[in-house]
Amino acid sequence: MEPITYTEVNGHLLPDLTLPDEPEYDIGRFGLMRRHYLKNHRKGLFTTLLMSGKLNEHLHEIDQTANDRLRDHAAI
Repeated sequence: MEPITYTEVNGHLLPDLTLPDEPEYDIGRFGLMRRHYLKNHRKGLFTTLLMSGKLNEHLHEIDQTANDRLRDHAAI
């Protein structure tokens, strides 16, 4: 674990915090809908996923699952 560094701004020390690097995924319609839902209705889960670096992976998985189900339903 790296030590936290600080930057002085207007006489206050603010921690230099950054989010972890996340892999890039193509997020489609269903992933964007999930992001909107989490951000507006499940703020704690949204923040947890964002801060842990797992938000994009989660949104991609939701998008893939929804598209697979839609494709399977259309095949019936």
